[in-house]
Amino acid sequence: MIDLRGIFPAIVTPMREDEAIDEIALRGVVRRMLESGAHGIFAAGTNGEFYALSDAERVRVVEIVVDEVHGVVPVIAGTGAVSTRATIDLTHAAADAGAAAVSVVTPYFAAADQDQLVRHYTAVADAAHLPVMIYNIPMRTHNPVDVETVRQLAEHPQIIGAKDSSGDPAVLAGYLGMASEGFTVLAGSDGLVLTCLEGGGSGSISGMANIFPGTMVGIYESFISGDIAQARAFQDAISAFRTALPSGNPSTVVKEAVNLRGYPVGPSRAPFGPLDDRAREQLCSALRIDTPHLR
Repeated sequence: MIDLRGIFPAIVTPMREDEAIDEIALRGVVRRMLESGAHGIFAAGTNGEFYALSDAERVRVVEIVVDEVHGVVPVIAGTGAVSTRATIDLTHAAADAGAAAVSVVTPYFAAADQDQLVRHYTAVADAAHLPVMIYNIPMRTHNPVDVETVRQLAEHPQIIGAKDSSGDPAVLAGYLGMASEGFTVLAGSDGLVLTCLEGGGSGSISGMANIFPGTMVGIYESFISGDIAQARAFQDAISAFRTALPSGNPSTVVKEAVNLRGYPVGPSRAPFGPLDDRAREQLCSALRIDTPHLR
């Protein structure tokens, strides 16, 4: 069984100025995450700008990440699409590329009810050749996955867990009520990583890990070692930083922050970026937050 405990950075997809994927920089991102102690890598997800990539590019990102990881940690691939058919095709491609599991965001743009989501995830899981995780991020998709829907889907042998990015502690608590040996719950909101762990969850798929990988890994490692005070210090440092971030497309803000920290990952794909001068200055100020726990 795949081990999904720990911190899985939801890595950015580096791009050159012409918006082509920068494969060399992508390998560098993976190495930096591994050197920081990441327990796995989440490729071609929201922070990886999957919504702005072609299907071929999404698959290529997974291939590069799998090759660079070289079996050291599991690679989770984002394969969610608007239609069930497209999601199944991407899931098969991710399996062929060597992913250990897939994370399937709900369909987006078009509204889906809970029965439709059950049919969607069941069809994907039935066709999948690797484990499937549910990905709940309703502020982006406007299609939330209710707790009872997750409970129903958790009975499928190929559906091994859920990532909750709702940011709602009550929703996360509902998901955590299903956490077990065979069903993994990961926090998708960086402000709730410690809450997830304390509630029986397994860790996080983290966007902030692109910026401060050592801090995010530190939350998990401190928690499992029993140093809850240190885990809380790491969590509070991230919360303070997140509060100071400028508004805008979160994926763009994360990418800009990585660039400003001195790890070149290039621009976001248009029209999402660059930040205007005011937002950029706010981000620079956030990066200068005086806390010893950000690293």
